[in-house]
Amino acid sequence: MFAGCTWLNEPPSWRLENDELRVVTGSGTDFWRETHYGFTRDSGHFFFMPVTGDFTAEVRVRASYQALYDQAGLMVRIDAANWVKAGIELSDGWPLLSSVLTVGRSDWATGRFTGDPADFSLRATVQDGVLRLQASADRITWPLLRLAPFPKAGRYLVGPMCCTPERAGLEVGFSDFSVGPPNGKDLHDLS
Repeated sequence: MFAGCTWLNEPPSWRLENDELRVVTGSGTDFWRETHYGFTRDSGHFFFMPVTGDFTAEVRVRASYQALYDQAGLMVRIDAANWVKAGIELSDGWPLLSSVLTVGRSDWATGRFTGDPADFSLRATVQDGVLRLQASADRITWPLLRLAPFPKAGRYLVGPMCCTPERAGLEVGFSDFSVGPPNGKDLHDLS
């Protein structure tokens, strides 16, 4: 489903092959706004498609994280000041399940991932001003990662993202990307 996607901050190397997006990150790339560090960065790689109204999006991510803050996952973006990114991020020597919600300023939430961080999937649902993030190790069960208010917008940008704030060269494979109407699942339905 990558047809129709566009780059924000095109990486130095990428290709589409057999419905898989392969990316090699550039140096010093990141998405972050102000909180804690005091700086704003909007240089991460984001391959997005526009979506009108509420939706559910999914993507499978494969990567081998090596340096501090190496990250790959899924992004939902309204503009430079309103977005969320979620995925695996290397921090303190651990590949952590991470999400950054930005409404003017960024927060950061992390936790241990119980599956293989080198091969996992993410799901984002935006419906009625609420964001629901889920992560899956097997694409069968989808435990809740985050539930938060999210600004309503006429259009969202949705797709895979990856960044390497401390280096270049993270190789990431994205596949099984889909966007459709909200899946209608109850909050505690893990499927």
